[in-house]
Amino acid sequence: MKRDRNVKIVATLGPASSTYEMIRALHEAGADVFRLNMSHGTHEEIEERHKIIRQVERDLDSPIGILADLQGPKLRVGEFENGSEELEWGTSFRLDLDETPGTQKRVQLPHPEIFAALEPGSHLLVNDGKIRLRVTDCSKEHADCTVEAGGTISNRKGVNVPDVVLPLAALSEKDRKDLEFSCALGIDWLALSFVQRAEDVEEARELAGGRAAILAKIEKPSAVEHFDAILAASDGIMVARGDLGVELPVHSVPPIQKRLVRKCRAAAKPVIVATQMLESMIESPMPTRAEVSDVSGAIYEGTDAVMLSAESAAGQYPIEAVSTMHNVAVSVENDPTYREVIEASRSAARHTIADGIVAAAREIAETTDIKAICCFTSSGTTAALTSRERPRVPIIAMTPQRGTARRLTLHWGVQCVIAGELERFKQAVVNSARAARALGFATENDQIVVTAGVPFNQAGTTNILRVAPCDERLIFRTDPE
Repeated sequence: MKRDRNVKIVATLGPASSTYEMIRALHEAGADVFRLNMSHGTHEEIEERHKIIRQVERDLDSPIGILADLQGPKLRVGEFENGSEELEWGTSFRLDLDETPGTQKRVQLPHPEIFAALEPGSHLLVNDGKIRLRVTDCSKEHADCTVEAGGTISNRKGVNVPDVVLPLAALSEKDRKDLEFSCALGIDWLALSFVQRAEDVEEARELAGGRAAILAKIEKPSAVEHFDAILAASDGIMVARGDLGVELPVHSVPPIQKRLVRKCRAAAKPVIVATQMLESMIESPMPTRAEVSDVSGAIYEGTDAVMLSAESAAGQYPIEAVSTMHNVAVSVENDPTYREVIEASRSAARHTIADGIVAAAREIAETTDIKAICCFTSSGTTAALTSRERPRVPIIAMTPQRGTARRLTLHWGVQCVIAGELERFKQAVVNSARAARALGFATENDQIVVTAGVPFNQAGTTNILRVAPCDERLIFRTDPE
């Protein structure tokens, strides 16, 4: 399905968006990738949504990416005798392993690995950071704390530990079961929650066994600190600003976001900016101006994708939320300032023949009257490198691999077309011209740039660049076999 924008939209599915009619409408409104949140819904419900997405894909003949988001280890307090208690500033409060229902003085924290890592001066954040506790004394079985920010604490509230790297595996037993289930279904991207180090990504990659690309969610200070290694180990990144804004000072998140987006782009790996982008649209058909500015800011930074969470999963206006993101993206990308920002932040690193080919393709397209860049790709690498260049013309990724086409739906500016296996370069040029005309990017009177690799259908062989006419009669007269 042709898009008149480059940034991609990821929409989370849930109770508000689980029917064929709604999922199709969301895709037609602009959703390029659907997120299946493994924290919510049974395997049966997830499988049904996956089945519907693939049916929509077939009906519309439009590759759709599916991202399964693993829950990750959830740290929670135990239960209270009265259901909840009020913690006041300056008072003492204990967390321990005792299963006895909690009081105003203490509550269970059934995670001995946290106590093993804590030190006096460490902080514990409860209920998305609304309650802040500073550790004054601790052992392997308890932590005595002073309340630095009080409020209501209730049963099973989440706990964040921002100051230390916890000896926790990024994959819980539930995550391992969900990983195997989702990979067996045939999802395209696997999002890994609460990554702390590159080894977390490598563990997930080994379990996935090549069945899905691995996307690391950056939501802990330790992930920011070790980001370069995590990026190198991952196929993509999600800047998950929810927990990141809890565990770090909220004012530090925007510059971190900007820095991570640029690093991802330089590495030619897709990056999603996520969390609370259009939060008010859960209950309102109109976003706030601040939310529109937030989405715009991520697009100006050069992100590959922006994401909707509860807005499309549980909100009252899922289609309106997707349409709003689409309209914001179109508006930003038509702003001359957008091109200035994108081109000023372009990475100049060139290390391989493929790097040089895609850079030359972008230069030719921007200095002559070229209507599109068509790249034949087996693994998707050439299309990813072309996307990194952020060219002014559309990118058409031609691939015989449906899985590659689905994964590329997350990359900036890439329009995916399933093409047959190739034997001759002339065939590649003809197919490119046909695709450019069919998508409405070019007419017979126009020219396109075609990149490919010989031998065909082998990853990492990009070595040809051809400026070609879209008139097939001219192709057959002038192109070599």
